[in-house]
Amino acid sequence: MKKLLISLAVIAGVLTGCNNANTAKTDDSTSHNEGTLDEVKVDIQTPEKVEVGKDVDLVAHLTQGGKNVDDADEVKFEVWESGNRDKGQMLEGKLDKDGIYKATTKFNHDGVYYMYAHTTAHGLHAMPKKKIVVGNPDMKKVKEDQDDGSMEGMDMNNSSADDH
Repeated sequence: MKKLLISLAVIAGVLTGCNNANTAKTDDSTSHNEGTLDEVKVDIQTPEKVEVGKDVDLVAHLTQGGKNVDDADEVKFEVWESGNRDKGQMLEGKLDKDGIYKATTKFNHDGVYYMYAHTTAHGLHAMPKKKIVVGNPDMKKVKEDQDDGSMEGMDMNNSSADDH
């Protein structure tokens, strides 16, 4: 009987732990969206084509249930040159206003780059991907991107993509 009760408690804990939005909190960090099952939507607003050597704003607009999310737990922009994800960089996104998070970088040569906006808010994670063409790359020389969605081998420091 004791084993049955422990098993039920573990199962109940796993089931309720899968959705932090329904977890009751007793401190001041209570979510504005407690009890909602709406997904956090991430709209990447970074341009698809940018210039070499110019500052580029990496931009993500976060919403949930049609409302801006100004209290994300984490927004990080992962940027890498096509075919070189292992040399990618992770940049911390900062809230600008109205659910818009930004980080600034620059690219010092022509190429095709990719960016994930790793976003965690209200217990939910999203990581939309965007292709960024820098300058006028020779598409015959661009390496095919082998990205499999994992973060294995990533350089997790907060430096810019200048070395690309």
